[in-house]
Amino acid sequence: MRSFFLTTGLLVSLSPLSMAAQIYKWVDAQGVTHFDAQPPSDQPATVVVTPSPSATKPATPLNSRAIGDQQAIDKSVKKQVAEQQTELNAFCEQARTNLAQLQNNPRLREEVEGELRRLDNTQRQERIGETQKQIEENCQ
Repeated sequence: MRSFFLTTGLLVSLSPLSMAAQIYKWVDAQGVTHFDAQPPSDQPATVVVTPSPSATKPATPLNSRAIGDQQAIDKSVKKQVAEQQTELNAFCEQARTNLAQLQNNPRLREEVEGELRRLDNTQRQERIGETQKQIEENCQ
């Protein structure tokens, strides 16, 4: 009776090993990937490594601390995005004001090294082009 239990226990403990057959993977001439228990005779095949049942662990549920941390991160990111959007809106408003000044006023002056210098027409057109490009790239 004792040998029966030993034999049965040994067979039960070895049964997962006997069920874990190798799986082969190969790609045929048409580019189709195949998986099978027998490798093809005319092509090389690779052995697919499968995890053993004892190696897999059930997924652990998220705890409330991790959820709270993620919510804090989400809140911080939303705040940063809102601040960036506010800065972008201010930039766009200033750029549009500058563009209107450049287009409507042919006699513009700028301060360079403490001196006021008048922009000639080519400089003014360059600034108009640059400002329009900035508005197109950054503003909606």
